[in-house]
Amino acid sequence: MRNKPTYIIVLLCFFLSITLANSQSNKQKELEAKRLKFKNELKQINALLFSDTKKEKSLVSLVEDLNYKVSVRRNLIKITNDQANLLTREINANQNEITSLRDQLKELKESYAAMVVKSYKSKSEQSRVMFLLSSDNFKQAYKRLQYIKQYANYQQEQGELIKGKTIKLQELNTNLLRQKKDKDKLVLENREVKKQLEIELKEQEELMVTIRKNMTTYASQAKKKQQEINKLDREIDRLIREAIAASNKKAGKNTSPTNKFILTPEDKVLAKGFENNKGKLPWPVEKGVVKLRYGKQPSPIDRTVTINSQGVKIATQKGTKVRAVFDGEVSQILVIPNANPVVMIRHGNYITVYKNMSKIYVKKGDKVTTKQEIGEVFTNKSNGETMLGFGVYKDSKTQNPAGWLFKM
Repeated sequence: MRNKPTYIIVLLCFFLSITLANSQSNKQKELEAKRLKFKNELKQINALLFSDTKKEKSLVSLVEDLNYKVSVRRNLIKITNDQANLLTREINANQNEITSLRDQLKELKESYAAMVVKSYKSKSEQSRVMFLLSSDNFKQAYKRLQYIKQYANYQQEQGELIKGKTIKLQELNTNLLRQKKDKDKLVLENREVKKQLEIELKEQEELMVTIRKNMTTYASQAKKKQQEINKLDREIDRLIREAIAASNKKAGKNTSPTNKFILTPEDKVLAKGFENNKGKLPWPVEKGVVKLRYGKQPSPIDRTVTINSQGVKIATQKGTKVRAVFDGEVSQILVIPNANPVVMIRHGNYITVYKNMSKIYVKKGDKVTTKQEIGEVFTNKSNGETMLGFGVYKDSKTQNPAGWLFKM
């Protein structure tokens, strides 16, 4: 009979291999989802930023767009490499398991063949009945009968084990062929992506050579642009502090400093709903790509200039409608010199900010609902860019919109 400790070890190894296989399968699915995400992002970048070659974009805009495209393409290459490497590990593990299974199967078949021969010889030399009748007593006869049954069962188990391992071997061979095919496809696709990256890097370098010839002018433009952004952000910060103070005063709660909303029961419900939808909020535009992300980052033109982005910039199509990302109330519509209109919507102690609007469909005090159109994104006639600035505040503190919007 089969040794019990050995049987337990075999079972543990079996379940361990299943767990490892499931883990690798989940990792492969995760990588494939990321790869498809980057491929889709590249399609949108081409459609939104590089579709119209007739438009005369500024060198700065071209460099920014190309930098963004290059970064996404590099991410795609990295993810594809990770997938190919994981497939290589899976293929090696599969090949090792196939070799092991073949050895086990060979051993089982040899053992089974020897068992059948022994059984045949036993039957020819002495029948089972004679084997039982030759017993000294009833107890011995009963034990011999049990042995005959156990031996027959063991033969049957060995036959089933051979059958199961043969099927498993066939499945592994099929999976191995599929994995090799998938890997070859990924390697070929990555080769094409790398060729495209080389073309873009060359184009990027050519643009930077032109810019470096007149770096002083471009650096000055970059600093001026950042100063205008900072001025707008300071004005938004001021308006949010005023909104907090006015709201708290209305609630009869004069607090100092005025950096947090004192919430009414209705406000608490709205804020809770906003928080519960973190990571699931709809984008403020139906289609778009994030050209500038949240936080401090060096300027792609002049690395000595730091861009401090209090939100994100989303590139989209001309005529795109802007949508409220959640239920709330329009707390402010801001218009200042050298900047396009800004809409601010309050959701309890959260505020969402929509910058660079051309048309406004709402007014201060209006109640809005999720995905309600509140205006239209401004399109720059000189370069054809349609860019929405979007920010999220909790009380007076900025939040990273990528953590709030769905799959940003």
